[in-house]
Amino acid sequence: MNNLLIIGQIIVSIALIVLILLQPRGTGLGSIFGGGAEFYQRRRGLEKTVFYITIVLAGIFLVLNVVALIQG
Repeated sequence: MNNLLIIGQIIVSIALIVLILLQPRGTGLGSIFGGGAEFYQRRRGLEKTVFYITIVLAGIFLVLNVVALIQG
């Protein structure tokens, strides 16, 4: 069971890293310190899907880590 948790954490973390790198630059808090004069733009299409999948994977990663912590 412990090996499955570790493998799950590795797979989810790699997927999370890839999805974070796929997101467009200049959004979020990073644009506060040196962002240009961009205008507010809503997420659409694939960008919106990647954003939501990133949130879901972050939640799954959190749950896997809590379960691994409880398992000891």
